[in-house]
Formats: sequence, C-alpha cells, structure tokens
Amino acid sequence: MTTTHLSPVPAGHVVAYRDDGPLSAAMGTMVSGQIPPLPPALAGMFVTGVLLTLGVAGADGLAVFAPAVALLLAGPGSSHRHDGRLDWLVPPILRITEYGFVASVGFAHGVPPVIIFLLLGAILFHHYDLVYRVRQHVYPPAWLAAAGFGWEGRMLVVAAGAWFDGVTAVFVLLALYLWGMFGWESVTCWLAAPRSGTEAANLDIND
Repeated sequence: MTTTHLSPVPAGHVVAYRDDGPLSAAMGTMVSGQIPPLPPALAGMFVTGVLLTLGVAGADGLAVFAPAVALLLAGPGSSHRHDGRLDWLVPPILRITEYGFVASVGFAHGVPPVIIFLLLGAILFHHYDLVYRVRQHVYPPAWLAAAGFGWEGRMLVVAAGAWFDGVTAVFVLLALYLWGMFGWESVTCWLAAPRSGTEAANLDIND
C-alpha cells in the first residue's frame, strides 16, 4: 500500500492562511510569538502602498526591493497564535499587498497582461486551495510553503527580476513553476485524502 501522511490542521486556523515562506517563518521564530501580528502587517501594507504609489515598482535599481522589504515588517508576527479579535485581517492584508506588488511591477515593466494574470492565477489558486483544505481539515504538508517561496519569497523573486531587467522571463518561469508545483501537489493530496475531510485531521495511512 502507498504510504500517505496528511498533516493535521494547526490549532490556529488564521496562521495557516498566512502562507509564510522560510524567511518570514524564521523572523517569527526569533521572537517566539511575542509580537502581535496585526500592527506590523498594517505598517508593512501602508509603507508598501506608499512606495508603490510613488512609482517604486517601475524602478530598475535596488529601490524595487523596498516594497517587499517593507512588508517584511509582518514577518515577526508569523509565530503568534493569531487569536486576537482582529487578527483574521492579517492574511487578507498579506494577500492584497502581494497581489498589488506583483501586478504593479508587471505593468510598470511592460510584462504582457496575460503573463501577469498567469502568475497571479497560480498564486490565487494556491491560496484558494489552502482555504478550502483548512475547511475540509486536509492541511498541506509543511514543505509546500517553502517550495512555494511564501508571500515574501515571491515578492523578492519578482523584485530581483526587475533589478536584473528580466521581469517578463521571471514572471513566465515563476508562473510555470508555481502552477506545476501547486497543481501537482494539490491533485496528489486530494487523491490521497479520504472522502470524509473530517477524518483527515487524524489520519495516517502506513504500509
């Protein structure tokens, strides 16, 4: 029999929606959950929004990294339980800021709209799949967030493409990679999941 392990959903569902990559998770580990997540996320979104409004997304130098670095203010909050009354706002804040940054860089550097939407579609698919999994108690494996780079990793990759004057190529390669990786993992996970999602939270099928 094929060996399958379905990870249980963490106690704090809001944390599961964040989609933190290795860098953000490491920043959270350093503060051991002592920093509340909402204030730094709001600060990061505000600074990023101001920078994008000023046209930083169209810069060719290191300035294009500024929005991604600004949103990293939200990183230390990744290890918090997100059990505050308004902490559910953190994942939407991260989503809106990431999508806005990717779209801004793409349009500012003349990336064809279809390629921009292809990349955004891969990210949106992953986030929709993540939300649905949590609702069905079929949580993705821990390695998936790292393989998908997390919100901060994807923003830094896009910024690097602008810095090296290869935005279109980076958008195409990143979109193909994310669609392939997220699509493959999602299909294999759902095929391995039991019909009753509730059972998946405590299920381990071994040889």
